[in-house]
Amino acid sequence: MTTLVRPGLWRHRDFRLLWAGETASLLGSAVASTALPLVAVVTLRASTFMVGLLAAVAWLPWLLVGLPAGAWVDRLAKRPVMLTCNTVSALVFGSVPVMAVSGALTMSYLLVAALLGGITKVFFTLAYRAYLPALVEDAHLQEANAKLLGSDCAADIAGPGVAGVLAKVFGPVSGILVDAVSFGVSVLCLSFVRTKENKPFVEKRRLRAEIGEGIRFVARDPYLRPLMIFGATSNLALDGYQAIQIVFFARDLGAGPGQIGLVLAVDGAGGVCGALVTRRLAARFGTARAFLIGEGVAAPMMLLGPFASGGAGLVFLAAAGFGLGSGLAVSNVLLGTFRQRYYPPELFGRITATYAAVNYGTIPLGAFLGGLLGEVLGVRPTMWLMGGVQLVAFGLLMRGPFRARRDFPARVP
Repeated sequence: MTTLVRPGLWRHRDFRLLWAGETASLLGSAVASTALPLVAVVTLRASTFMVGLLAAVAWLPWLLVGLPAGAWVDRLAKRPVMLTCNTVSALVFGSVPVMAVSGALTMSYLLVAALLGGITKVFFTLAYRAYLPALVEDAHLQEANAKLLGSDCAADIAGPGVAGVLAKVFGPVSGILVDAVSFGVSVLCLSFVRTKENKPFVEKRRLRAEIGEGIRFVARDPYLRPLMIFGATSNLALDGYQAIQIVFFARDLGAGPGQIGLVLAVDGAGGVCGALVTRRLAARFGTARAFLIGEGVAAPMMLLGPFASGGAGLVFLAAAGFGLGSGLAVSNVLLGTFRQRYYPPELFGRITATYAAVNYGTIPLGAFLGGLLGEVLGVRPTMWLMGGVQLVAFGLLMRGPFRARRDFPARVP
């Protein structure tokens, strides 16, 4: 593990490189998260169901390969995995504008690109989360997570606006080209990182046995099990809601790309504010209580969004997005730091994969349900419904072990 001899992370060369590369990639992904459904809606004239399906397939790999990916990542050096994943992602998303220019882009091709990008994201995410504790010492993990999440939220501010401007000037598919370039920047930054990882200890066992070890750890742990159930329920609601947001903006409210980008940027502004106040909240209330405060702020915000109407009524969606973004930022920084400190290093990939397979596995289901119910019930009623599910998720969280704690527990022995 790297030992820091200077305070903070601003002068930590390798963290700066990781941060810069990840910030570029996050910005590209934020642009693409708006550009992909815009391409589907505006360019390919896709139905609400197909837009929901597009969001679903991007997260489906967590169900398909999440568990074995965790075991593989535990066996491998993390930085080469990250480099390979981002290189493949650059090629996959770079092919979409090429297909569009040639007139051969179809909804099927867009779905395949989203699926392949989702597979590389599974491996990158598992490797990246295991690599960060090897790059910075334990005392600086919360700071590192706050900085990285701050970049994520800042990208969420800029990304939709950039996607909207690009869509207006060059067409929606140009945003996907930006995403491909951003992966290339990330590869360049990662290639200059010097920190040497400890070689993974590889015990000669069957992959199934290694996967089972991670599953048993999470299933038996009194803190991870309720967090996983909460996260799965919450993600079902969040992604059912977000999968049809662009349709709600463009078709129900008649908003243009510029307005869509502006409202979505406010979500990211809330995230930046949340990341900035996380340390102060944790110091005053404790990490576990601050986590509950963040989720308690976020949960009711989803019920505010469906009040939106055209014109000035968009302020409801902006306010909902700001509150949701700020609450989730506080929650994500603290929860991410807790997991990095709590998981045994030798099981990190498998525990993360188990947790994520359930937690993220409901994302494609939520997106699929959002698109399906949007077609059957209408977009606005579906958003109300998903807001209600989010409140149920928060109720489950409050019944768990964290309500009685000031701080998250320390690493298991």
